[in-house]
Amino acid sequence: MRRFTIALVAASLTCIAPAAQARNIVITNDDGLTSNVVALYDALKKDGHDVIVSVPCKNQSGMGAAILIARPLAPLADACLNAAAEAGDAGAGSMTRKGMDADFYYVDGTPVMALVYGLDIVAAQRWGKEPDLVLSGPNEGQNVGAIILSSGTVSAAQYAAVSGLPAIALSAGPATEDDELDNPQSAKVGALTAQLVSVLDKRADGGAMLPDGFALNVNFPDNLDNPVWKVSRIGTYNAYKMGFVQSMVKEASPTMAAMAKARGMELPDLPGISFGFNDAKPSPDQMLDESVVYKTAIAVSPMQAGYEYRSHPKADWLAGYLTGLTTPAK
Repeated sequence: MRRFTIALVAASLTCIAPAAQARNIVITNDDGLTSNVVALYDALKKDGHDVIVSVPCKNQSGMGAAILIARPLAPLADACLNAAAEAGDAGAGSMTRKGMDADFYYVDGTPVMALVYGLDIVAAQRWGKEPDLVLSGPNEGQNVGAIILSSGTVSAAQYAAVSGLPAIALSAGPATEDDELDNPQSAKVGALTAQLVSVLDKRADGGAMLPDGFALNVNFPDNLDNPVWKVSRIGTYNAYKMGFVQSMVKEASPTMAAMAKARGMELPDLPGISFGFNDAKPSPDQMLDESVVYKTAIAVSPMQAGYEYRSHPKADWLAGYLTGLTTPAK
């Protein structure tokens, strides 16, 4: 009966939805100061939320849940990504880039360290309590399949969820990268994320925005025209193919070679991890895996927080909450 009620109320959301309340939100990521972060901040502020941004000084992709314990952060030896802070600035603090709002902070450390700074220092001073929601991302590149185990974006969301905070990992296409911090694709991702936050907020009716022990992994497709939301699962199909090679220059994937060329880099004749895309077709029972779904729709996958096993109707509950989020493209 409860599932039917949730679906019925959610279906009428666009007609009789109650007004959403302002929420306290912390944004973090593993990329640093990016166009995606700025656009998401702007979209959430437009909706009336109180927002803090706390991100790594430099790109920390692939660092997972790493934490540099008991290592004091010295003044910066080099400038942060996109001049968020300059050499000589403190190891953590307010961004010093001209024009940045006072809500933006950086940490010369890992993604989880940036999140913890946002929670323990900034949020504690601002609100005197924990935030209502943690958003990690939007990442520059989708985080789907087994690669999420090494993702700083997903790990930050997981850290928040294990700490009892509602958390969502967000990832968009690699084309959202922009040194000028105003990529139009970022604005679309930010607006769509704000829409998701609004739906979850309205459904929560003043309570927690996600169940305890439950987080979301959201991946936006490269093409954001006429977006459709679809409940997915992390699954077993992997969009990415990684492997160890003896020589990067001789054995790296075409994707790696193209990435290196685009950045004016030369792959060395040294061992390392090669990264590329999986060209194998998914099996029929993998069609709801997020590695498949994200190519044509916004993939929303439920995640268990941490390693503790908890039984709850994950996909059924999520499907009910997202019903009516958008009108599917015709």
